[in-house]
Amino acid sequence: MSRRGLLALCLLFAACKRTAPAPVTPDAGAPSVSAVGAPATPGPGAGDAPVMSPGDATHRVQPLAVCRTDGAAPLDAARRYFDEGRLEEALSCAAQAAALEPDLAAAHAERGVALAALGREAEAQLAYARALAIDPGDPDALLGSAHLYAVQLPSSRERDELGALYAERGLSQRGTPPELVPHLALVAAMAFNDLGQAEEALARAAIVLAREPGSREALYERALALFELCRFDEARAAFSGLLDDPERAAHGHQHLGLLLERQGKWRAAQVHFDKARQLAPEDFPAPPLPSVEEFRAEVARAVAALPEDMRGDLDGVPVSAEELPADGDLLANQPPLSPTILGLFRGPPLGEPCDGSEEPCRSVVLYRRNLARAVRTTEELREQIRVTLLHEIGHLRGEDDEELAARGLE
Repeated sequence: MSRRGLLALCLLFAACKRTAPAPVTPDAGAPSVSAVGAPATPGPGAGDAPVMSPGDATHRVQPLAVCRTDGAAPLDAARRYFDEGRLEEALSCAAQAAALEPDLAAAHAERGVALAALGREAEAQLAYARALAIDPGDPDALLGSAHLYAVQLPSSRERDELGALYAERGLSQRGTPPELVPHLALVAAMAFNDLGQAEEALARAAIVLAREPGSREALYERALALFELCRFDEARAAFSGLLDDPERAAHGHQHLGLLLERQGKWRAAQVHFDKARQLAPEDFPAPPLPSVEEFRAEVARAVAALPEDMRGDLDGVPVSAEELPADGDLLANQPPLSPTILGLFRGPPLGEPCDGSEEPCRSVVLYRRNLARAVRTTEELREQIRVTLLHEIGHLRGEDDEELAARGLE
């Protein structure tokens, strides 16, 4: 994959970043619950072939075309066809290479590349898994697997973690070709940003930009990491520099709106939000923002609907509603909490003593604007309030984000 790297994959997939909304960044004492979307439905040719019953008269085996190598080795022919965008022929020759040398990791990795580019993700997963079972350090298989899990497949914590692991393995081993390093670092930056690990994302974006200063993908990941780290002045400059980029202008406007909103410049922020929605309506739909009074009422209803034991734990712990997280709350942790957190638990867990500096020493807050932006409908907003409240009660009881994620309260 050294000839083409990630750029060719991005061009084939029309974008190098998932189109689904990214999860809200986790924090050390606050929720990270993203709106739950419908599972992606594979299109024709995606994933495994449809299962046909033995008696189905419409079933036809569709064998791959004969690999025409023109005198080259099948693996070299597969790579040449891929570079030319002839994906079916690339797959055919990669399959022949794997059949002739079943223990050649590079052949199975090349199959994975072609299958992923054809949208046959389930088969690509198996091809990459076989390549890495043969050679856990195969750089093409590591890059392809990292890209598949962290970029191509719909976002989830487990996929992002797996993509980051593959990319980091590729970056850490001595045998990785130097030309693959920026591609691995870019995928790692994407995965770490989706996982809410902004410091790691910023470091990986720096690796890319040191080698490819004009990489728009790396510049975007850097801007996002700066925003998540509450380095707002730097983030503002970084996102402003992306407004002339057709693929990332919408995200630039959205984040500039978020930055202006934090300054209380509501009208100026709305101009950017409207522009982002105009450029990418699917990514930035109008949020179902209730009035302040309506939101407080929804929070009160969610508290009243809690099980008795949870309401008991909240005895003496006020649950309030605010517009956005304050800088002081975000910067109280290191690294800082994400500006997009949906809620926050302040204070020590139950059973631990208070330091006496505040009364009450424990409290829960839910953020109206962030919650509304995490969903698409009023019904989803009610559910998100409930889940966020459960998340914060988990922190009240002493659970950390990893434990809460394991229980489905990410």
